[in-house]
Amino acid sequence: MDEFLLRALAAGLGVAIVTGPLGVFVVWRRMAYFGDTLAHSALLGVAMGFLLGLNLNLAVVLVGIALALLLNGMSANRQLSSDTQLGILAHSALSLGLVVMTFQTSVRVDLMSYLFGDILAVTAVDLLWVWGGGLLVLLVLLAIWRPLLSLTVHEELAQVEGVPVGRLRLIFMLMIALVIAVSMKIVGVLLITSMMIIPAATARRFSPTPEQMALLAAVMGGLAVVLGLAGSWHWDTPAGPSVVVAASLLFVLSQLIGHKDAH
Repeated sequence: MDEFLLRALAAGLGVAIVTGPLGVFVVWRRMAYFGDTLAHSALLGVAMGFLLGLNLNLAVVLVGIALALLLNGMSANRQLSSDTQLGILAHSALSLGLVVMTFQTSVRVDLMSYLFGDILAVTAVDLLWVWGGGLLVLLVLLAIWRPLLSLTVHEELAQVEGVPVGRLRLIFMLMIALVIAVSMKIVGVLLITSMMIIPAATARRFSPTPEQMALLAAVMGGLAVVLGLAGSWHWDTPAGPSVVVAASLLFVLSQLIGHKDAH
């Protein structure tokens, strides 16, 4: 098998292993739109990286952290609903990123590869970012699993029990920002949230415990990567979107199986 395809597979599986367990909390906490907002900000990170001559992954992480902190501060504003705040930030960040990109006269930027990913162009350095960043996120998630679970089930009760709600929420936001930064090249800015949501939603029907759901979500994500890459190779379709289509088909299949079981 070609070396670039093996790298693509390793990168895709790395993303699936971390987005699965993290996506479980995104689904439970109904934070899909929040994930989208951070993903949209990734393009601004890429633009700033080119402008300032920074490593692009690092620039995306820094912009994601800044946006997460801004969102955390804005959550105190009760005049605007959270989805309105997220909508304003998401589209502002994406548009600002596109505007800043137009000033890159010295560098030709392939916007499509950032918007929809270019998993077949993954380098050894990208693999280090994916697996290193992913491992860091998984270790943090493991450390805060119990308090984050109690916060997700009942926020007020968790606060009464002494769980540091504000700090946990911020840590979770920062973890999503890091995952988006390292996954951007694999499935793209516009599709990364789907890799957090769809495998977790697929696993939900078959998982009696949160831990099993996290594990199965990672497996479903990995299966989507394998099927998506195989389909992309066979039919010459774009790899990132093919992975998401495969994840969507697995979700539909899970619903049909679950529906049959219910009868």
